[in-house]
Amino acid sequence: MAELEAGTTAAAQRPRPLSPHLQIYKFMLSYVMSGFHRVSGFVLYFGVLLIAWWLIAAATGPNAYASIEWFMGSWIGRLVLLGYSWALLHHMLGGVRHLIWDLSYGLEPTEREFLALATIVGSISLTVVVWVVGYLAMGGPR
Repeated sequence: MAELEAGTTAAAQRPRPLSPHLQIYKFMLSYVMSGFHRVSGFVLYFGVLLIAWWLIAAATGPNAYASIEWFMGSWIGRLVLLGYSWALLHHMLGGVRHLIWDLSYGLEPTEREFLALATIVGSISLTVVVWVVGYLAMGGPR
């Protein structure tokens, strides 16, 4: 072994491997979609609590149902319902995207980015359609 400088070891002389980091990785929409899929799944847990609250209130009686009807009719309640409906549709489309991948389609980089973009656009579009249909089914403005 070659002579080492004073105070150094053989391990210190070897080049250290570079760890990948944010400056090396290229931004990809599919990375972001992975995070959105997890967040939408987390939101769905709380949405199940809303559904349970609604069912329990409906079974309890008119006073309990009036309280949830008041909350869901407020602007914060509608915002919560909008977020829940988007999370439900986004998570569903993310599952369809993963099903496509499981069938060995859409695995090329451009196809993955297209599917990720289609999931975002599709979830927002379907949420708008569901809310417009629901709004019209309720008879429009009250």
